[in-house]
Amino acid sequence: MTPTIRIQLSVMMFIQFFIWGAWAVTMGTYLGAIGFSGTQIGQAYSTAAIAAIVSPFFIGMVADRYLPAQITMGILHLLGGVFMFLATTVDSFAPFFVLLLAYTLCYMPTLALVNAVSFNQMENPSQEFPGVRVLGTLGWIIAGLLIGFAEQITGFLGLSWEMTNIEGTNLPLRMAAIGSFVLGFYCFTLPNTPPQAKGEKTTIREIIGLDTLSLMKDRSFAIFIVSSLLICIPLAFYYNFTNPFLNEIGVENAAAKMTMGQMSEFGFMLVMPFFLRALGIKYMLLTGMLFWAARYVLFAFGDADSALVYMLYFGIIFHGICYDFFFVTGQLYVDRVAPKAIRASAQGFIALITYGVGMYIGAWISGIVVDMYAIEGTEPTMHNWTSIWLIPAAMAAVVMVIFFILFQDKVSPEPETVEDVEVNEENDAV
Repeated sequence: MTPTIRIQLSVMMFIQFFIWGAWAVTMGTYLGAIGFSGTQIGQAYSTAAIAAIVSPFFIGMVADRYLPAQITMGILHLLGGVFMFLATTVDSFAPFFVLLLAYTLCYMPTLALVNAVSFNQMENPSQEFPGVRVLGTLGWIIAGLLIGFAEQITGFLGLSWEMTNIEGTNLPLRMAAIGSFVLGFYCFTLPNTPPQAKGEKTTIREIIGLDTLSLMKDRSFAIFIVSSLLICIPLAFYYNFTNPFLNEIGVENAAAKMTMGQMSEFGFMLVMPFFLRALGIKYMLLTGMLFWAARYVLFAFGDADSALVYMLYFGIIFHGICYDFFFVTGQLYVDRVAPKAIRASAQGFIALITYGVGMYIGAWISGIVVDMYAIEGTEPTMHNWTSIWLIPAAMAAVVMVIFFILFQDKVSPEPETVEDVEVNEENDAV
């Protein structure tokens, strides 16, 4: 890979995840500000899960067979930019849901396409890809910092700015729309990546990884799959309602401070080889679940206006452990137990189960729970966040106990294979 291509791919990754970080973090706060209920906010976030379920079909049946990956990606981002911008112009639930669903159906397939474009240009993906992919995490962080410190940035530039907090406005979503247009046109300048399966027959079974079901005969693998699905239900609480929670209790520059989660994700990725050697697969996964529960307990009892504010910051920082220790380790476990012939299919299956089915269920449940603990007579609506956060904490704890009792660690991966897992990863920025 030449330095020029590295720069091209790095810019692509940066914008790709800048877009996601711009709309996904603060959308719940914006929707609450325009009067959406918790249930409606959860349903809005469920569009990404629906798209995650649908996108493998699009990739397998269309993107891999007819158009070059960079052209397909460019078209999808341009269409997505239109849908996202239109979504910012409506304030009723039904049209917003439809437009957001249309947007996520355009965006989610591009997560696989950016990897396809990258891998096609690399001679040694396991060595070259991490250095490109890390720009995606940086893009997500920069989006959060721009949103969180918008007032300070515009003041530094000498521009007038009447808003003190843009997190409850449609501006972050419009930032994502602009990013989509920029990346859409930029994609047409990327190196050519021909359709990988042109002229080949592809079955639905292969696309969604149903061949992996044969591995469910092993009890530990079945427990892992079920636990992965269940743990994504409390995960949805974090993704969907952390920003509304922090803004409601008075945390300043919440979006910027939430980027500490992505920073810790990057840091813990660097030390994963040590922990893999020391703990092994089972206890790596259990540690991720433990910190999942701990994060929500910290949120439940943290306070923005007292000495307990540190609990909120630690809850955010724990995201790195929660994500890396469970999801990345889980991908490594799948890579080790699946026969070589179905490894790619198995990784697709676990992504479908977690980011698709699990997050979809979690989006609905999280919205219902938030509405259950809305405080009547408050305007804007306030919530009993202590009760809300203890529910996903209990969910994660129950999954952890079941996993501890039933799962048996039968593999001992070598630490250096962590990079190989990162190559297979498609959705590691959240």
